[in-house]
Amino acid sequence: MLTLLAASDSGSSGAFLGDDLIPYLVLAIGGALLAGNVAAILKPPAKRGDDDLDQAPLARSVVMAVLGAIAALWALASLLT
Repeated sequence: MLTLLAASDSGSSGAFLGDDLIPYLVLAIGGALLAGNVAAILKPPAKRGDDDLDQAPLARSVVMAVLGAIAALWALASLLT
C-alpha cells in the first residue's frame, strides 16, 4: 500500500514543491529580508529595551533591503521562466 502511494506517473522528483524548492526558499528569504528592513527603516518599534537603538542603521538596512530585492527578483525570474 505504501509503495502505491509513493509511486507517481507525473515524472516529478516527489520532493516537496518539486524541482522549484530552492527558488521558492530564495523568494521567501529575499522577500522577508526586503520587507523587514524596509519596515525597520519606515516604522521603528514603539517599545524599546535598554540596549536597543533609537532607529535602524540606515546604510546597513538599505544594503540588506537591496540584497533581499535582488534575491526575490532572481527567484521570481527563475520561477516564471
